[in-house]
Amino acid sequence: MIARSALSEPMTFYAPIEINVREDGGVHVFDVHGRLTIGDSSEQLTMALQSVLQGGARKVIVILDGVPQIDSSGISSLVRISIALGRENGKLHLVCKAGRVRDALTVTRLVEAIPTYSTESEAAKAFA
Repeated sequence: MIARSALSEPMTFYAPIEINVREDGGVHVFDVHGRLTIGDSSEQLTMALQSVLQGGARKVIVILDGVPQIDSSGISSLVRISIALGRENGKLHLVCKAGRVRDALTVTRLVEAIPTYSTESEAAKAFA
């Protein structure tokens, strides 16, 4: 039995982040779904990105259209992998539609540091 005092605090559970990865003509595409916030989701994205980097990926697109919220931890993950790719002569491109996440990327000026596009095809063409 759960003590009554344990139920007095509201609890919120978020679904885990889902990351679908595919390779298309030498470009690794990460389609991310779920909140990209402090904790497991940001760490999961960082580990997935590091894995393809270690596997030789040098062109990476992260699609953020399925991300309803991003915080400083999620932004940090993107910055870290962008720097790591740059050290290996690689490049990170982001895809993000208008909305809360795009606003967060704009306010933090990340869109100036990491090329950000409205569509995956625009991001892929920019590697050429």
